[in-house]
Parts: sequence; structure tokens; C-alpha cells
Amino acid sequence: MKDLLLAWSGGKDAAWTLHTLRQRDDVRVVGLLTTVTVDYDRIAMHGIRRDVLHTQARAAGLPLIESPIRTGCDNAAYEDAFSDALQRARARWPELDTVAFGDLQLADVRAWREALCDRHGWSIETPLFGRDTAALARGMIAGGLQTRLCCVDTTQLDARFAGQAFDHELLDALPAACDPCGENGEFHTLVHAGPMFEQPVNVVPGETVLRDGRFAFTDFKLAG
Repeated sequence: MKDLLLAWSGGKDAAWTLHTLRQRDDVRVVGLLTTVTVDYDRIAMHGIRRDVLHTQARAAGLPLIESPIRTGCDNAAYEDAFSDALQRARARWPELDTVAFGDLQLADVRAWREALCDRHGWSIETPLFGRDTAALARGMIAGGLQTRLCCVDTTQLDARFAGQAFDHELLDALPAACDPCGENGEFHTLVHAGPMFEQPVNVVPGETVLRDGRFAFTDFKLAG
């Protein structure tokens, strides 16, 4: 059985990748890898709080490897942090040489990840790649995934969607130009329950704020 490290964003695609990989008998996910913006103490891109991230990892029953970056870091700094995280992962699991990603359709992004990992002697797996995103979105919901929109790109989707549950009603309300899985960056999500978790992650929505004049972030906090 081959061991894998899973790139974990805190969102639905990473979570469903974990669920998909756990259905196979030839691979085993041994840990999660997350890029964290240390200035804000949040997951990069998704803006999910670090304590929520740690609770997700515990709910998944997996150790977490963090790749810390600073706000506005360049590609070189990002890669240095990523390389260091891979080295720490390999020190813990010496035979580990593959990272799984939740990429769906963007071939250029997949190729960039493949080249990045190859430079450091790693391979990638993308078990969801090529899936029809409309069918995949419905399948995630039918399969018990529970997630909320934590970030919306207001140039592609109305800010009112920020904070909403990712469910059939939301999919029906999305504009025709919007990918059902947000594959073009229309939105990002925060997973709080599903078959990949041993118990739910109880979160409550806080304030929604506009960042960079474009991105509407809903600040989800741990309940209690």
C-alpha cells in the first residue's frame, strides 16, 4: 500500500479527495499538508482560521504538516516553505514521496503542481481530475458532505453567497457562468462535516468583510 500526503485547503475538494482515496485499497493518506498565512493565522486563499484547521485535522484523524508563508510572499518564498514542509513530512514518513491534490479541471494548475513537486523529488496524485463538476458537486452533497462558502470572488459571484451552505438550493441559484464547484475561483469553501470526518466541526458564521476590493470573506469561528 502506498502512503500519500494530502494537500488540505479546508474546503470541499480536498475533503472529497480524502474520502475518495479512503475508498481505495492501494493507497493510504497518512497526513495533511496546509499552507498557512502566519500574519493572519489562517489558511492561505480560503481564510479559514487556524484553530478551525486543527479541528478539521483532528476530525479527519490525521496529523497536520503546516507550510507557513507571509502575506504577499513571492513564488520563491512559497516554494521554500513548501520544500521545508515536504522535508518534515519525509522525516516523519521516510518512504513518502507523493502528494495528493484536489484539482478538478484546470490542467495548467495541475501541471504547475506536478513541476513543483518534481523539483523536490515528489510525485502527485489528483484522483478527482477530469470529473464533471456539476455531477461532482451534486455527488458530494448526496454523499453527506457539509460545507459553507467562506470566500466569494465578487467579480464572478454576488457577495450574498458568502457564508451560505453548499447545497442543492445554492447550486440551483448559481449563475450559468459559475462553475458548480467554483473551479474558476468563483468561491472557496469550509468543510464542517462529512464521511471523511469522525465527528463534525462545529462552526458559526461571523462577520463578512470585503478584502482587496474583491473578495468577500465570511469569518467562521469554532462554536462555543
